[in-house]
Amino acid sequence: MDIKAFIKDFLAVSNAYDTKSYLDKWHKDAVLNDPSVGQVFKGHSGIKKYFDTYFIGYKTQTRIVKMDIINDNEVHIEVDFTGDFPGGQTGGVFDFTFKNGKIARAKADLI
Repeated sequence: MDIKAFIKDFLAVSNAYDTKSYLDKWHKDAVLNDPSVGQVFKGHSGIKKYFDTYFIGYKTQTRIVKMDIINDNEVHIEVDFTGDFPGGQTGGVFDFTFKNGKIARAKADLI
C-alpha cells in the first residue's frame, strides 16, 4: 500500500465532501476516536456522522503539514484545518492504522 498516495487521495475526497469515496477509505467496522469532540465514532454510520458534522457542516478544508509513516500499516499526520468554525483555522493530527488497504482505526485531535 502506498500510504502517501492513500493520504493524498483521502484528503482530496474529504476536501471535495465526497461522502461515498470518503467512506470507501474506511473499513465497515472502523473506529475513529476524536478526543477534541469527546466522542468515539464506530462503523460507517458513526464515521459518516463525524464527516457530516465536522467536515461538511463546517466546510472544513484539510492540508497536510507533516507526514510520518510509522510502518507499513501506520501513519501520523499533522494537518491544518480551515473552515466555518470558531477561529476559522486550527492545527490537528490524525493517527491512522490500516488493514487490507483501508483505515481500521484512527485517532483525530486538535492541536
